Amino acid sequence: MEFLDIMSISHRYMEILNPSTPEKIIKLGKLLKLKKGNRVIDFGCGCAVPLTLWAEEFGITGIGIDISEDFCDRARQKLASKGLSDRIEIVCSNGADYIFEEGVFDAATCIGSTFIFGGCQQTLQVLKRAVHQNGRLGIGETHWLSNQVHPVYAQKQTTTHTETELTQFARDEGFELEYIIRASYDDWDRYISDGWYGLIRWLEENPTHTDYEQVFKHFRTDQDDYLQFQRQYMGWAMYCLAPMKSR
Repeated sequence: MEFLDIMSISHRYMEILNPSTPEKIIKLGKLLKLKKGNRVIDFGCGCAVPLTLWAEEFGITGIGIDISEDFCDRARQKLASKGLSDRIEIVCSNGADYIFEEGVFDAATCIGSTFIFGGCQQTLQVLKRAVHQNGRLGIGETHWLSNQVHPVYAQKQTTTHTETELTQFARDEGFELEYIIRASYDDWDRYISDGWYGLIRWLEENPTHTDYEQVFKHFRTDQDDYLQFQRQYMGWAMYCLAPMKSR
């Protein structure tokens, strides 16, 4: 079973595919200064909840890119049910391969999907190409809660950084960290537990499936990592980045 298949299983009962809430996503939209007619591009859009909320709340138009056909189908169904299909386009593609018009978007976002481009700084380099000179960026990213991380877990999470490092990445690309919207422990627990719930339901429904052992092993490993390491050492937040104005 491919990684995307396991993601579809673990995320099938989720609306928001990150440890966040509708209220926090709308707050990010306000910080991005979204208003009617603004254009937004979202890489790794999942089921397009942020774009949907921003279209409803602020009147934006936009493009969402995601490699998962399942997530793209769910996104299109959601948009159609809300009458937003003419305002938000969903493209099923690897975000790293997607060719976009540069310098035309009012905001560019990648919420929980910086792995698409190989990490946070590489993602910022792509996002800044998408926006005009006054455009803002939104990033959803993990970070270390401490400089003292268990070495076993640190070796598994080679692209996770401290918030000091994330801030420096933004500065290097010509942006300032303007605001942090942090996931709470409740947000983390809900997101991770929703994933376990999806995996367990699939295992119950497919006891004779040829990939049963693989999915079961993934579930156990994910649960052990979270309870032993992730909840203690790793945080998650959305960061609003504003273009740096030099005198």
